[in-house]
Amino acid sequence: MAKGIIAIVPAAGIGKRFGYPLKKTFYDFHGKPLLIHTLKRLNEADAVREIIPVLAEEDTERGFELFRSHGLGKIKRIAPGGKERQDSVYSALRMVRDEGLIMIHDGVRPFFSNELIKKLIIEPTIDSDIDGVVPGMPMKETLKEVTEDGVVVSTINRERFRSIQTPQVFRFDIIIKAYEEAYKKGIYATDDSALVERIGGKVKVIPGDPFNIKITTPEDKEIAEYILSKVAIQN
Repeated sequence: MAKGIIAIVPAAGIGKRFGYPLKKTFYDFHGKPLLIHTLKRLNEADAVREIIPVLAEEDTERGFELFRSHGLGKIKRIAPGGKERQDSVYSALRMVRDEGLIMIHDGVRPFFSNELIKKLIIEPTIDSDIDGVVPGMPMKETLKEVTEDGVVVSTINRERFRSIQTPQVFRFDIIIKAYEEAYKKGIYATDDSALVERIGGKVKVIPGDPFNIKITTPEDKEIAEYILSKVAIQN
């Protein structure tokens, strides 16, 4: 841990639900691209030694120019994006030769805190049985299982469920093994910790942050505007 961790930031997606003609990672959010807000927070985090963004190949040159102009010195290389998010993360993982911790964080979650990062890296550092740590929020609404036509099958005990966020932190040897096993079996997942769980890895959930939203839809943009203008996010 003394040498810090590597943060992988997948940001190669098109963002069809975002309602913006360009890729949402380049959406101008208060004077700079949305992705830059996220990367600046990571660049300022003491625990992070290197950041590897993942961009579509046609955006690589633009990315380097942006990162240089915003003084993001922890970015030395960019991984080429793949067809799915999982392909993009794996592209970056294959660039790493490390036995430490890897952090994976969505490029469109700009409101995480430095304090959250510190909490995420504590567990795998002090407990050798922990393979990964993820932030999660308790479910506020009642959860019901329904059929395809909307008929209720059962009401689920929400106390046992969490809505999972990023950043997520893993031991490098475990996360790379999880990805390799997934590809061998043709498995795709939208959540990195799900792949670790599939190989028997032990993942711990710690309290997440209600402001740590993923900006995916036009409605999310409005919430993000409120957070940025009304709430002081502490690093």
